[in-house]
Amino acid sequence: MIQKKICLLGAFAVGKTSLVARFVKSIYSDQYITTVGVKVDKKVVKVDDREINLIVWDLAGEDEFQKVQMSYLSGASGYLLVADGTRLNTLEIARMLRERVNENAGKLPFILIINKADLEPEWEIDDQAIAECEAQGWTVIKASAKIGEGVENAFTALAKKISTASGSERDS
Repeated sequence: MIQKKICLLGAFAVGKTSLVARFVKSIYSDQYITTVGVKVDKKVVKVDDREINLIVWDLAGEDEFQKVQMSYLSGASGYLLVADGTRLNTLEIARMLRERVNENAGKLPFILIINKADLEPEWEIDDQAIAECEAQGWTVIKASAKIGEGVENAFTALAKKISTASGSERDS
């Protein structure tokens, strides 16, 4: 079986841990628990006719006081950038994190998850901001860890990108 390390990156409280819990264990909790450092989980996904064991690294969030440790990306095959649809600044943090990943780990396959789709009427991230990301070649998936919408799709889409990635097919 193929084994691939992926990382979740984003600002504090965008729902990275909740997305992992929904994906790996099919659970959701309203209780907020700050990730300290990194938490590792795993789950097997099927891509075409192959099984891929995803080793999921949930990295502590980034804000003005704490930076994501780029060393955690060592050996990663790809990553999920997570933004909170209700907080526009989390998209800016995601963009900045992508640049830092490119500088420190190279251009890895990634997916942008805009979390909290269950609260879409309250979103600050609008269709224009999403279209701008897509115009840059980003794959953007709206998801909700709370209700499960888009979660499996996002992880599976990243696994598919990783399994088919070669230097010329990766996101820029």
